[in-house]
Amino acid sequence: MLNGMSVDVEEWFQVGAFERVIDKDDWPTLESRVEANTGRVLDLFAEAGVAATFFTLGWVAHRCPALIRRIADAGHEIASHGWDHQRVWTMDAATFRADLARARSALEDASGRGVIGYRAPSFSVDTRTPWAHVELAAAGYRYSSSIAPIAHDHYGWPDAPRYAHRPLADSPLLEVPVTIATVGPKQVTAGGGFFRLLPSAVTDRAVRRANAEQQPAMFYFHPWEVDPDQPRVTGAPLRSRLRHYSRLGAMRGKLAGLLARHEWGRVDQAIAA
Repeated sequence: MLNGMSVDVEEWFQVGAFERVIDKDDWPTLESRVEANTGRVLDLFAEAGVAATFFTLGWVAHRCPALIRRIADAGHEIASHGWDHQRVWTMDAATFRADLARARSALEDASGRGVIGYRAPSFSVDTRTPWAHVELAAAGYRYSSSIAPIAHDHYGWPDAPRYAHRPLADSPLLEVPVTIATVGPKQVTAGGGFFRLLPSAVTDRAVRRANAEQQPAMFYFHPWEVDPDQPRVTGAPLRSRLRHYSRLGAMRGKLAGLLARHEWGRVDQAIAA
């Protein structure tokens, strides 16, 4: 079964873990590493013969249009990650609508392709945003991957369906939650920091379980996760630093193994298979 491989394209300083210690006004003054890091990801996918979906910030597309064109020209899908990583539940419907439009314009201008997929920053579509899917459908998006059906201190909608579903009765919009893995009594996302920190077998079990239930798995990670030499944010809370920096050096090898053990493709192709 074809599973969805996805990359959330953002700079190392744009992550939720640092949003309270790095001011957005300072972003343009910080070292940009997203092009080099995404280049490493593209090389990894080329070696594995895998196409993926790159959920990309409009902020990045505006500053690095050649990178977006490179991703698209390599056969990958360009999708939206919003404009500047603002969590959806911090917006109202009108602000969200404007954020969607601004990001999509930058992504389509840079890639020369239409954008039909969206992922909320930090999986921030939940019970506080009953208008989010309505706005996505009205904007013509075909799918969203914006929900993590777990309980977590940064995100989560524990009661949401685990697999692809239509959140609106009168719309073809599909919501494709990130795949959930089980570690003892705890449920975690099968991707990102949990993938770096936990044995690969945890994610493998989650992928096999989804496939056994005739569902594609949805995996995600970030380009900064293959960059062990990135700057250190010393003012961030200890928990945030541990989550962000642990086992960055192991990530590339773990990804190569995961790509080899399962069938992966673009999200638009996985949900259509």
